[in-house]
Amino acid sequence: MKIEKYIRFIQIFSVLLILTGAVIGFLSEVYLMFNKMKVELADLLLLFIYVEVMGMIRVYLANAEIRITYPLVIAITAISRLIILQKKDLDPSILIYESLAILIIAIAIIVLRLRYLNSLKPKRNFK
Repeated sequence: MKIEKYIRFIQIFSVLLILTGAVIGFLSEVYLMFNKMKVELADLLLLFIYVEVMGMIRVYLANAEIRITYPLVIAITAISRLIILQKKDLDPSILIYESLAILIIAIAIIVLRLRYLNSLKPKRNFK
């Protein structure tokens, strides 16, 4: 159908736009690190987020699907970066909530990966 081709074109265009933004963001962050002559953990985590977004785009362009684990890993990295960037005078309960969010996302990744194990699939009895 013609409408499916248009929708696919919009999807590809959008993904390429996101890729362009990720590459520009990555390069600008590297440029800022060189200008500061200092590399911090928060900077490296931001670069890792950009790389994960680029990896997610690569998988989408190759398979026309997005694995759900990519956004979850990106979320864990983003929350970790948020924890690192926080000031020390904030309420400690916020740190606990953010840590719990990371734990919940990590458990979700484990559950998603366990679904492919044959030993956990129900056995069928053929008579």
